[in-house]
Amino acid sequence: MLPGHIVIFLIVPVFSEGCCAGNFQKKRTGLEQNITHQHYRVVEGESFMMPCLKCVNRNMAVVWSRTREGRDGKEQPSFHCGREFPAEAKHSGKYTSLTCGSNLSVHLQVVEKSSLRCFQPEETSTSLLLAAGGEIPCPGLNCSDNTDVRWYKGNKTVCERRDCCVKNGRLHLCQVKKQDTGVFFCDRQVNERGVRWTFRRSVNVRAVPHFSPSYRPTISHPVGKTTEKVELGRNHTLTCEIYFPFEMKFSPEVLWYMNYGGNTNNATPLPLEPHKQEEVEPRGFKVTQRAIIKDVTLQHLNNTYTCIASNAVGNSSVTIKLERKIKVKWPSLVGYPIVALVLVGGLGIVLHVKWLELQLIYRSRFQHGKHDIDEKEFDVFLSYVWSPTSADVEGLLTPSFSSRPENYAEACSSSMDPLNCEEGKATQRPLEVLLPRVLEDRWGYRLCLLERDMLPGGAYTNDVVLAVQRSRMLICLLSADYLSNSNAVFELESGVQALLQNSSLKLLLIRTSRASASLVQPKPPLPILVQRALKVLPSLDWTSGKPGRPTSNFWETLRKRLPDHRVQLVHSTDQ
Repeated sequence: MLPGHIVIFLIVPVFSEGCCAGNFQKKRTGLEQNITHQHYRVVEGESFMMPCLKCVNRNMAVVWSRTREGRDGKEQPSFHCGREFPAEAKHSGKYTSLTCGSNLSVHLQVVEKSSLRCFQPEETSTSLLLAAGGEIPCPGLNCSDNTDVRWYKGNKTVCERRDCCVKNGRLHLCQVKKQDTGVFFCDRQVNERGVRWTFRRSVNVRAVPHFSPSYRPTISHPVGKTTEKVELGRNHTLTCEIYFPFEMKFSPEVLWYMNYGGNTNNATPLPLEPHKQEEVEPRGFKVTQRAIIKDVTLQHLNNTYTCIASNAVGNSSVTIKLERKIKVKWPSLVGYPIVALVLVGGLGIVLHVKWLELQLIYRSRFQHGKHDIDEKEFDVFLSYVWSPTSADVEGLLTPSFSSRPENYAEACSSSMDPLNCEEGKATQRPLEVLLPRVLEDRWGYRLCLLERDMLPGGAYTNDVVLAVQRSRMLICLLSADYLSNSNAVFELESGVQALLQNSSLKLLLIRTSRASASLVQPKPPLPILVQRALKVLPSLDWTSGKPGRPTSNFWETLRKRLPDHRVQLVHSTDQ
């Protein structure tokens, strides 16, 4: 026989099976252009897709909305063309598209499965073998003599651009591809009382690499003839990971066995946890099976453990052993010095970082050196910012203490709360106005005020440093204005530096109501030394406008923190 004749005989069977290479179906969309009113009938529970039309404005999506006829004004369903949805009885009705005008409509009728003469659920799904030819039957075709069937995937005919054909109502694919997984629609025409209905059925298609497993399972973990570390007295989990080839009715079988003394003939199944399963394309399925050994003992170390996975082709197994995990214990002669070294190193780091704060805490609270009182010219150096409000109040102050009657002065001098006197009636008075009068007029302390006691024409920085050194105590009235004033901040910084150099200086911060939390980092930023000092230096809180016990507590606490009284207040008496 000639070689040419052999080639002819090989080609002829392909055509005889009806795969119709090159016999494309005529292009046709879901709704023909010359039909303005289309009627669709679908089965409840099956997938459906509203047709897409070629409207004037192609950029707008076609949305089908049901009309309100007989619906009592309730919200009506709407569907985008080209989107699949399961048909329900409530979807029956007439639909129009505002995009393409009301002259086009779709009538949808959803029928119950029980109303069909023959309904076979298995016809609505099928599986096809990849890279081979396949056939998709149209559901219910056996109960009808109408074999004129149109097949669609989405809104496009199936055989429009691929090798396939429709034979006796069945769709024949010459070569199944991975993209064929999805929903196919088959349409048949039914005439009823002069109305032409398109009876649409859906088929769920799945393209699979093979119907039955082609090889036995592959165990990826654990690897054979290995050991796993375990701790005695604790639970241990054995994990087996297996890859199964694809099969239509997948039911994995994975078991763990304990072999006594390593003898596989003397094995006992281990309790298993529910397996985990996931599909891995295109290989098939990955299964993870775990077994737990409770309270591992020395006896468990003498046994071996086997994981066995089986399918229709065969089984695979892997065997492992358990090995005791040895805890590393440092000898005490080595461990204790290392721990001590780590603690000392950590303490050194903390001291290095916080050394400045620790110095300030110690010098400001616990160490005030003995010194001759007469060595200092001033008792208190008062640092504050003179605000416009303070200047206004200063002009309204009452006459000085010396002009008061004798009995009045004695009462005020003995009182711990200057606000009890007439001069303290206005509790709204700023502290920078009130405090100098209390310290000097009431309590007899010698006060240093830069604007009053410093000679003009000198160097400001030198005057501040000298005034701090000649004072027994520095009091700073912190406020929002104070923290934003460079001169005031310099006075505070000079006091902190003097405190670090001379332990005899006392330093007190009084936070007024004008101090704002937002000025913790004012612009320009505070010096680092000042920032760290503000966290640890002794402080008092003053809130104006609150007479009574809180104000009295403030003056009592302030009096206790002031230096020892060196000048007793003497009142002249006129007998």
